[in-house]
Amino acid sequence: MAKGGGVLSISSNSMAGKVCMVTGANAGIGKATAQGLANIGATVVMVCRSRERGEAALSEIKEQSSNDRISLLVADLSSQAEIRKLAEDFKGQHPKLHVLVNNAGIIPRKREVTVDGFETQFAVNHLAPFLLTNLLLDVLKASAPARIVTAASDMHRGATIDFDDLQSEHSYGPVRVYCRTKLANVLFTYELARRLEGTGVTANCLHPGAVATKLLADAMGLPSALRSTTRLIGSKPEKGATTSIYLAASPEVEGISGKYFIKQKAVEPSKASSDENVASRLWRVSAELTGISA
Repeated sequence: MAKGGGVLSISSNSMAGKVCMVTGANAGIGKATAQGLANIGATVVMVCRSRERGEAALSEIKEQSSNDRISLLVADLSSQAEIRKLAEDFKGQHPKLHVLVNNAGIIPRKREVTVDGFETQFAVNHLAPFLLTNLLLDVLKASAPARIVTAASDMHRGATIDFDDLQSEHSYGPVRVYCRTKLANVLFTYELARRLEGTGVTANCLHPGAVATKLLADAMGLPSALRSTTRLIGSKPEKGATTSIYLAASPEVEGISGKYFIKQKAVEPSKASSDENVASRLWRVSAELTGISA
């Protein structure tokens, strides 16, 4: 790889001319993914909630990659209005999109509700990538071959989708709800891949591993003074980003769709994530909640 690269065997400048969007790109795995794609020549559009943190990350990525084709779009992914504006702003600036990396995720310790009235984890971790992806499908199809990469987690194993309590109104446990949203990510990817057959657009998801990020600290419920301890049990974000970069850029996965990857290898997800009836129902419910045609 190019300057600042990691362990992937993807040649320098191999993504030149390719436009990639990465959500949650100002820190952690998202930032490392944006950096890795910039290192191999991609035009990278970083999506961040904070302009200040986003601009700081953008400057750092430009410097380390020697790639000036990096830009920032600011959006709070808990707001469907902001997601719609994000998609419009992107299309106003870029006629093509070759890779969409749905990376952003959160684990609030207490149940919170978004401006749209949805439980925040469900909104950010599932509804946001569902809506953003659907809003960008036209430009992705027009840019084919194109790829959609969604960060799930092996924490989806053991989870189920409770259609009677999608908003966790009856019971909220931060990690349990996170696991449910990660199952939703896998179900979404599988249903999306089925719907995209023959379009030249692929959809895959992945488990990045236990990575020393704010998300891991939130999952552990660590107070600020102890958050550095995640470094003892989690790998560096650069390592966590390798599979995202692999799925976004490697020629080895060209044309491969509807798979779940760990350490750059396709593996079997949970049985629950392979239930086509559940995936189809979740799609219909999600479409209704986001105002997208099912």
